Amino acid sequence: MQVKVPFCVRNAAADTFAMVVFSFVVGMLIEIFVSGMSYEQSLASRIVSIPVNIAIAYPYGLYRDFIIKSATKRVTGKLTKQFSDTFAYVSFQSPVYALILLSVGAESAQIVTAVSSNAVVSCFVGVFYGQFLDLCRKLFRVPGYRTGISA
Repeated sequence: MQVKVPFCVRNAAADTFAMVVFSFVVGMLIEIFVSGMSYEQSLASRIVSIPVNIAIAYPYGLYRDFIIKSATKRVTGKLTKQFSDTFAYVSFQSPVYALILLSVGAESAQIVTAVSSNAVVSCFVGVFYGQFLDLCRKLFRVPGYRTGISA
């Protein structure tokens, strides 16, 4: 007997998995190699970010899908989706990231540098996160993963 998992549970699980894994790896690389944070500060930031990423993963996925759907209604094409992924990633993640860094005791100069660096890097990373999220949605068999937009 096969148990049918509701769409929203699959979607939330895929979005959560993608956000936790991707944010941990990319965030640590940015914090250590770009922002000059110590390994210990970055590890603390990444550990604090896990429950935060769990809490925001599904809302972010919904936000991203909304941005992509809104944009592709006006202009179709692969570039529209990529720009939408970038915009969604930067506009949603930057405020959350600043609060995480503040909570682990990063200095204001480090926060500004890390968030600014993250915003610049996100112009490239946002597209890759969108592709990683689509892959995770495919692996979790979320309907609509082919278009990058959940149904």
